[in-house]
Amino acid sequence: MINPSIQNDFPIFSTKINGKPLIYFDNSATSQRPQVMIDKLVEYYEKFNASIHRGIHSLSEKATEEYEHSRTKVARFINANEDKEIIYTRNATESINLVAYSWGMNYLKKGDVVLISDLEHHSNIVPWQILEKKIGVKIECIPLDKDFGLDLEEYKRLLQLKPKLVAVIHASNVTGTVNPIKEITSLAHAAGARVLVDAAQSTPHMKIDIQDYDCDFLGFSAHKMCGPTGMGVLYGKKKLLEEMPPFLTGGGMIKSVSCEKTTWNNLPDKFEAGTPNIAGAIAFGATIDYLEDIGMDNIEKHERDLVSYALNKLSHIKGLEVFGQDNSHETRGGMISFTMGYAHPHDISQILNEEGIAVRSGHHCAQPLHTKFGKASTTRASFYFYNKKEEVDVMIEALEKVRKIFS
Repeated sequence: MINPSIQNDFPIFSTKINGKPLIYFDNSATSQRPQVMIDKLVEYYEKFNASIHRGIHSLSEKATEEYEHSRTKVARFINANEDKEIIYTRNATESINLVAYSWGMNYLKKGDVVLISDLEHHSNIVPWQILEKKIGVKIECIPLDKDFGLDLEEYKRLLQLKPKLVAVIHASNVTGTVNPIKEITSLAHAAGARVLVDAAQSTPHMKIDIQDYDCDFLGFSAHKMCGPTGMGVLYGKKKLLEEMPPFLTGGGMIKSVSCEKTTWNNLPDKFEAGTPNIAGAIAFGATIDYLEDIGMDNIEKHERDLVSYALNKLSHIKGLEVFGQDNSHETRGGMISFTMGYAHPHDISQILNEEGIAVRSGHHCAQPLHTKFGKASTTRASFYFYNKKEEVDVMIEALEKVRKIFS
């Protein structure tokens, strides 16, 4: 169970918007930060601010210890085999780009097939289109079934093309669809393909088990799970990461340098060139502790209950259409995108903001998905464990206000 007073852990919830209590339903874009994360960030800067890994003075040793301890926590959090499989990046977008430029540019060739899907965020589309232009890979798109999940029969047919890579989203940031990653990976491996998972929208909301999924790469962002901005993770199987060349070069990622030759450092340093986001990594470690104390199973259950409650309430608003899976789908994530035919999503968001409610409107960096289903944009309410049914009720009242104004 989630403690009803958990919002007290987050300083921002004392904020008033237009004189009203903040109701934050924009968690798919970024989450809010608990005091424990903020305190850890400040502690680093106030008490042991120093560069890491090569200093032999006390501040550097303390910073290094905290930085690497954070990596250990992340590895445990997603059940990775070892810390070396955890590469720190800026965000999930950079994690995907790292795979595209380091693995893709070196292990794909002209004519090789890359499978993506109609659900993808732009971050898992554009890098492969760049490779399409640079080296001539061929992109194929897995279509959706009636529930806005991947059409697995069509996926199996596409696997007959012998793709080299399957790059798919775990949970959609628009429809809430949660894809069966374990099955997708198993089928891909049987066809000889590597698998990259965009887990930006799943890692904050459910228990992730890398060893169970058996995917080759997985990326996510700290800022969507109560952590700092500018902090992301790429998980990669150790053997693959060892074979891949560096994505960025410079200090920290080298073993030796001469004017004639450079040798790369060991994992994970090979992929972390320059001074990293030390404060962010250390604060992210505190965030992992916080989420584990709450329990990822508790978080997932709370969000499922909340989205079910919200879907039921929304179904009574005349002219409101939910975009994606219906209320009976058991694997829907904690976000709801919808349209109201008589009101533009931007107008809806503006009126909700007047009531202190933060939602998002637009194509949510999933333009192909919106285009496919004939929607230029939608309004999205996305939930996290600190949201409450009472807040949903306030949103419903505000949406009724929208209906009365525009219909």
